[in-house]
Formats: sequence, C-alpha cells, structure tokens
Amino acid sequence: MKNPTTAHPSGPRSRFGIRFSLLARRWRHRLDAHLARAGLTDATWVPLIHLDETGGGMSQKDLALLVGVDGSSLVRVLDILERQGLVERRRCETDGRARLVRLTPDGERRVAGIRQELGKGERALLADLSEQEIAAMLECFDRIDRRIAALERAAADNGPGAL
Repeated sequence: MKNPTTAHPSGPRSRFGIRFSLLARRWRHRLDAHLARAGLTDATWVPLIHLDETGGGMSQKDLALLVGVDGSSLVRVLDILERQGLVERRRCETDGRARLVRLTPDGERRVAGIRQELGKGERALLADLSEQEIAAMLECFDRIDRRIAALERAAADNGPGAL
C-alpha cells in the first residue's frame, strides 16, 4: 500500500487541481441541498442561471455545453421550463436548424428568487472569509479562466494533441 504522504509531491501547485475540483464538487452539493430545501432542483435552476448570466438568446447546444449535459437531456428540461412559462425557444434567424433559448419575464422573476436562495447558501459557506479575501480569490479565478481560454485558443490553432 502506498504511503499517501510520500506518493505525490506536496507543494501547493501539485495539490491545487484536485483540491479545487473536490471543493467545487462539495460546494455544488451543499448549494444543491440548500436549493432543494427551497423546492428547486439543479436540473432546472442551473439552466435558468446560465441563461441569465449570458443574457439569453443562446442555442440549445451552447446551453447544454455550459450546463454540462448532453443535448437530449437539456431538451427535456427545456420542455419542462417552457411549459412552466420560464423560457421560450425561437428559431435562429441565421440558422433555421438552431433554436435560441431566452428567459421569459416569469423566468427572470424565478431567477431573482433563485439568486436570493443562492445568496443565502453562499453567505453561509463564505461566512469565515472577508470581502478582501473573496475579491482576491475571484481575481485568481479570473486569471485562471483567462489562462484556460488562451490554452483553448492555442489548442484550436495547433490541432489535436495540444494542451
């Protein structure tokens, strides 16, 4: 059996990725549990938040990528949200095959309620951190996000096999 303290390098850089991934998963689990107590399921609140964050008017395919589900799963969720009057789908003017998804006014109101509940959950999770510490983390997240975008552009330019 491997000794966990010697099996892997112990510097902060070598621990960051797995720690960040595990923390993100736990964060999401806690927020999902909090929102479930408020009657919201992750299958429905996540697409609504993404539509709000992006301004809506995005293709079902792009929304599925953001949400992290396959297109057919998202279609079923969008059917439910459309029946509830929270989203609408329209044909894209430049691509007749694509359908663009937007929040309705009722959807915007629902997102406001979701954000209130998210705020409550996030305040509980961040209670031990100062505004300055949170701002510093967000700046680091932004820098990581920009680096990922640059690597993605480079990979697209250089083809398969690039990082």
